[in-house]
Amino acid sequence: MKESRMSKIVVGMSGGVDSAVTAYLLKAAGHEVIGVTLKTWVSETGELSRCCEIDEAGAVCDSLGIPFYAVNCMMEFRKHVTEPFVDDYVNGRTPNPCVECNKYVKWEQLLKIADSMGAQYVATGHYAYIDKLENGRYAVRQAEYAAKDQTYMLYKLTQEQLSRTIMPLGKLSKDEVRKIAESAGIPVAHKADSQEICFVPDGDYGNYIESQSMTDIPQSGNFVDEEGNVLGKHKGIIHYTVGQRRGLGLALGYHAYVKKIDVENNTVVISTNESLFSDEITCDDLNFMSIDNIAENEEISAVARIRYHHAGEKAVIRRTGEDELSIKFEKPVRAATPGQSVVFYDNNGYVIGGGKIK
Repeated sequence: MKESRMSKIVVGMSGGVDSAVTAYLLKAAGHEVIGVTLKTWVSETGELSRCCEIDEAGAVCDSLGIPFYAVNCMMEFRKHVTEPFVDDYVNGRTPNPCVECNKYVKWEQLLKIADSMGAQYVATGHYAYIDKLENGRYAVRQAEYAAKDQTYMLYKLTQEQLSRTIMPLGKLSKDEVRKIAESAGIPVAHKADSQEICFVPDGDYGNYIESQSMTDIPQSGNFVDEEGNVLGKHKGIIHYTVGQRRGLGLALGYHAYVKKIDVENNTVVISTNESLFSDEITCDDLNFMSIDNIAENEEISAVARIRYHHAGEKAVIRRTGEDELSIKFEKPVRAATPGQSVVFYDNNGYVIGGGKIK
């Protein structure tokens, strides 16, 4: 393991138990550990993001006896995360902001800080492994406890970023992490996990987008069925995502779901659950991890996940364009959503690569 020799390591501290235990384990192993919190977002009322609770992160570092720094990254976060998030929803897509934040904010900034401090590595509290493969490439591998595996959100990391990253929690369950924290006297041992996107703590995406958008927000339009028949009025496409059932306000005599967001016509297409399944999708905005690339018309077998909590489905991946892949599933998948990530894995749980669903 690359962290077996004593190193200087910058740990990204969120104020939660996972990053706290990461810092504790690395210090216990004899490394020189520095805690850093990236200040990424503050609400209009002064509330900090759940990913950058500075006071709690500082208290954890004090309890561990390690230095602590808070670094303002709000401009980078706005550029790479919140502005694209708003733009995606306005254009009928459902984004994965954590994927973009990991690559363009967390890792980029932590590595800059590490360089300025003469640190060799950065470390995070993600539940995953990082290995160097026989082909010389680095890849993330699924955590031992599938319920906490976070590799889906890490597929965009570059080889340089991976080569300088340590993730000590890949073999641990959440309960084990909390027990370590409790026995070490870490003050956030039983702090609850955050369930929402960090910059939309109340979960009201529509209200957030309306307050942040610099362009006109699409207004009310029609719900239509797959034949184009009008079924009722929607309150604006930013309030819907593919596969959604709740909050539609339609009484159709059957369970209705969002199948498609039609931005051009400002309509939301409604279907039955059965109509949400598809056996082939395309993706772009590609990043490869365990392999360098897929050649044009080359096919590889993989397990593909189309959302964070998707267990994955066997698929054949084929190059169809300069920045495009086709994913043909062995069994149809439900509600493949434009803007979401599709991440593909090999039989050993390593991330091959991924992209955004078109």
